[in-house]
Amino acid sequence: MHNFTQFVNPHLGELFADIKLDKEYIKGEECYLYDSENNKYLDCIANYGAVPFGYNPKEIWDCIMEVKDSGEPSLVQPSSLKAAGELAERLIELAPGDLQYVTFSNSGTESVEAAIKLCRSATGRKGILTTKNSFHGKTLGSLSATGNPDYQADFYAPVEGFSAIEYGNLEALEKELKEKPNFYAAFILEPIQGEGGIVVPPEGYLKNAKKICHEYGVLFVLDEVQTGLGRTGSLFACEHEDLDPDVLLLAKALGGGIIPIGACLSTEEVYNEKFANKHSSTFAGNTLACRIGKKVLDILDRDNQHLIKQVKTNGKEFKARLENLHEKYPNLIKSIRGKGYMLGIEFNITKDTFPGSLLGVMAEQELLTPILSSYLLNKEKIRVAPTLNGNNVIRIEPPLCLTRKQTIAAVNGIENMLEVLDKGNTAKLIAYLIDADDDREYPAYKNDFLNDAKANPKSDEGRFAFLVHPLDINNYPEFDSSLEVFSEKELKNLTGRWNNLVEPFVAGQTRIKAKSGKEVYGEFIAIPHTTEELLEMTKDKSLDQVKKAIKLAKERGAKIVGLGAYTSVVTMGGLYIRNHEMPITTGNSYTVVAAVDAVLNALTRLNISLENSIAAIVGATGSIGKGTAVLMSQYVSQLILLGNPDNSVSSRKRLTRIAGEIYQFIANQLANGVQFNPGSIGDKVKQFLHFPSSDADLNEFIEFASELLDTDPYKNPIAISTQIEEMLPRADVTISATNNISKFITPDILKHGAVVCDISRPKNVSEEVAQQRPDVLMIDGGIIEVPGKPSMGWNFGFKKGLVYACMAETMLLALDHHYQNTSIGSSGVNLDSILFTRNLAEKHGFRLAELRSFDRPLSESKWEKIIQAI
Repeated sequence: MHNFTQFVNPHLGELFADIKLDKEYIKGEECYLYDSENNKYLDCIANYGAVPFGYNPKEIWDCIMEVKDSGEPSLVQPSSLKAAGELAERLIELAPGDLQYVTFSNSGTESVEAAIKLCRSATGRKGILTTKNSFHGKTLGSLSATGNPDYQADFYAPVEGFSAIEYGNLEALEKELKEKPNFYAAFILEPIQGEGGIVVPPEGYLKNAKKICHEYGVLFVLDEVQTGLGRTGSLFACEHEDLDPDVLLLAKALGGGIIPIGACLSTEEVYNEKFANKHSSTFAGNTLACRIGKKVLDILDRDNQHLIKQVKTNGKEFKARLENLHEKYPNLIKSIRGKGYMLGIEFNITKDTFPGSLLGVMAEQELLTPILSSYLLNKEKIRVAPTLNGNNVIRIEPPLCLTRKQTIAAVNGIENMLEVLDKGNTAKLIAYLIDADDDREYPAYKNDFLNDAKANPKSDEGRFAFLVHPLDINNYPEFDSSLEVFSEKELKNLTGRWNNLVEPFVAGQTRIKAKSGKEVYGEFIAIPHTTEELLEMTKDKSLDQVKKAIKLAKERGAKIVGLGAYTSVVTMGGLYIRNHEMPITTGNSYTVVAAVDAVLNALTRLNISLENSIAAIVGATGSIGKGTAVLMSQYVSQLILLGNPDNSVSSRKRLTRIAGEIYQFIANQLANGVQFNPGSIGDKVKQFLHFPSSDADLNEFIEFASELLDTDPYKNPIAISTQIEEMLPRADVTISATNNISKFITPDILKHGAVVCDISRPKNVSEEVAQQRPDVLMIDGGIIEVPGKPSMGWNFGFKKGLVYACMAETMLLALDHHYQNTSIGSSGVNLDSILFTRNLAEKHGFRLAELRSFDRPLSESKWEKIIQAI
């Protein structure tokens, strides 16, 4: 771990590492930076404009040495500060209008803080008006002036007295000042919003804004921390409108790229004794910073401001070349913004640009511009940066000394990046993150499962969301097929970076018209973590992921949420979140129905007698396992309930209780006149004289089960065990429904001619069974065909129109507007819920899909081979 990550900022350090912005620069020279591996980068960000003359400019270092050699003291407050006075005089000489006094600071945010105090003391008013999407710093006062709630909320900002209006809107300004007369001391704004996305206001906005402010006695403050000192092609950006503010704020470039310094310039009318006597700073106005600041001004003003004029000329050509790229890639670029060497590329990429692609997800979650910036850095050796507030804008703010030739090189690199991006190939764009070679073939991305299903807010259609996540890293190419070029190791590297960045997102959507005539719209919300990763998380962290996904579902209009795969496991079958935000379902009741139907279908096809069959339920203590055991007890001659061998004592206790519950179910069925087939468990228990009656307490059935278990387990109607390897060789039917992520059901422990139904995700049955045991039929449990076979927007490894039964249950509940917690916990999956979902399926036309084995449809030839092998 880098010491920056370890001792300075672990969160930012990890982010830099994830997207490969974690370069360690060891040398800077003019407009180039060199990393520890001696790679050379063209710097087009200049520390957000704070490096005006490139890195290690000779004249600035000469100035520093002159101060050293002169012996002039640096920190000598309180006294008449000679260097500060000289710099202030030079600033006033160059600044526009009647600015008369300079208050020095150590940064841009301190300059803003000084302006707030200055304006309040000058007017006797509290209010400070700023603009939305603005950026004025991160100390509490300047943060309150920053128009972005995302940066404010955690710090209880803005503090009282601050408001923000739309940038560039004169009507909004006048309305605000008119509605709150004598409240606002100042209106603070940027001539060009920098962090807001390089936003240039309408022509005349600044001048008219000042006029409106003065009509209401409000001071007009221009924050030129970024735009000032040559950045826009004039010494001050306000000069483009021939404008002079009441207060002008500077920083960044004033330090020559070497030392921090800021300045707050004000008119004589604004500057006042209260402020002068009560505002100070230990380090502000120090000799070294002021000598450097004066040298910066001398360089900028030299030769009739030749350098600034060069910025203006080169900047126009730079922008024109970028606008050519806009014309070439209108689907990617929305606009080119800015002036001089303060430019921005606004991207036009949304989830709809690259639907069903990780590129679309990155754009939706404001990650694309950081990735594009990283691509330019690592592949094109060009250093740019995204803007903090304008999440779809890449900022270009090179040193003022950037040459025309270097601007062309920058544009060429950006064009190379756009060429890759335009193909929509996620893999090729992000291959550099995992050091994947460039000479492999990267096929264009395609998704055959896309659809245009959208919610209809005016209808009475049902609404649902279903939570999904990749079971393992091999599921990622199912969502974005371009990722198929990566090996498993490369995918693991990639997802290790990706999963730290991405929040839950909408991975697909569907609209279903049922047999009943009702319609439902639903969305599949992906949690970007594999099963293994969710299991490795703390309980609180995994629950937080699920809660974020549910929050997104609610925001998007869902009325019920289904918990897919391990989201059900980490929420304890939904128990941990049953009162969170909205109704939920695990989908386990209909999963039981589908699994049992699949087994019965397979046994019939293979002509295997149910009454003479033994069924083993692996994971019988879980809600699905218990449910399948209850239903299968109606058909088979013996049940073997298998629990977790790692918790043998507690498992056996729970299994005994479940055996009692099954006996109670059978007693109720018998009391209701149900006739069980000869040889089945229901038929056998009638022979026991001490079998409890249907009105007996559950404890009597548990005691009955316990007494039977003390006799020969091989003859009991229901046996329990935690020894899977010992018991599975006896089972004609094995149903696995566990939360174990390993493939522990192997060829050597299965009976000849066995039928195995694997409901677990990830699967518990090893692929070796298919390879080594032609006599064994392995079927994927719980696959349902949806009416009309609509696309889900993500194939989940299936053909169109096929879904897992847990998904189907969520759909069924939404179709019926049954917005209640369903199938929650073990007790929530019971005979009533199972029959309820079975009836809903019949009502709305959902049915068991064609049987599948290891994610592939079972062909006729496969059936014939199994029958022959048996």
